[in-house]
Amino acid sequence: MSVDDRAYLSIGEVLSLLKEEFPEVTISKIRFLESQGLLDPERTPSGYRKFYDNDVERLRWILRQQRENFLPLKVIKGRLRAGTPVPPEEPEANDAHVSGGPPALRPGQEVAANGGPVGLPSPAPVAGPPPAETPAAAPAQTPPGPPPAAPPAQAPPAQAPPAAPAARAPSPAPVAGPEVEGLPLTVARTGSSMTLGELSGATGLAEDELAELERYGLLAPRRVGSNRYYDEEALLVANLAAGFMRYGVEARHLRMYKVAGEREAGFFEQVVMPMLKQRNPQARRQATETLNELSRLGHSLRAAMLRQALRQYLEGP
Repeated sequence: MSVDDRAYLSIGEVLSLLKEEFPEVTISKIRFLESQGLLDPERTPSGYRKFYDNDVERLRWILRQQRENFLPLKVIKGRLRAGTPVPPEEPEANDAHVSGGPPALRPGQEVAANGGPVGLPSPAPVAGPPPAETPAAAPAQTPPGPPPAAPPAQAPPAQAPPAAPAARAPSPAPVAGPEVEGLPLTVARTGSSMTLGELSGATGLAEDELAELERYGLLAPRRVGSNRYYDEEALLVANLAAGFMRYGVEARHLRMYKVAGEREAGFFEQVVMPMLKQRNPQARRQATETLNELSRLGHSLRAAMLRQALRQYLEGP
């Protein structure tokens, strides 16, 4: 059976179909969207994906929401659950929807109460709240007396909390999150030890994507027999990699960060090596402080160099 006779497309054919409109899309990204529950194509008995017209339109709508509205996957997934969108095939119609104009209707599509086509979830929640809130604001201004009296009564308790952070500031206790604030080379150790499946569930990455990160040296699990366990550092790296992958960046592209980090570490090692050779606690503490300070300076310098390189895009013509 030829391609023209089939009612569905393979994942490679879908990629070719969308490549002109979405040059950044890859097969890995389509598989990732499927692993996150945003796509659910049928499978052949041998396991190959079958993309029908509605699957392709759904994928096109998801990619447009990411590119034009910068929506995170969680929001897109929520809107898909509320009602699967039926986006127009013409780009002009989609542009009208993004710019605020009424979206074009597909043949046979009904008009919702808000004036938009049924199945497009974004206009409904945005259009509803403003009219309901404006009348509520008028009665709220009628009693002007009580509001001025409320601030003095609440002032003492509002000033009390700032004293707590001030007391905690000198403390070296780790803050929430994998990285300790102000200490670029320090990671808050929680003693976590995750399997590959648990790391996949915590980051949203598929196990084969985590395996790719490990293949390119970005993840370094601890091996116990035939088992592999991942710590806080691996969780941090995997979460950052997941952020890159939302833009179509693959594990092989991220290896440049590993190479750059290793080169920078080698340079810093030369700076602190004389301190480490003294073999006393004070020299080791000084080496640690020096490494953190060098790391902060390196981070700021990299950001400055990146701004210079991207100035034409950041500041415009």
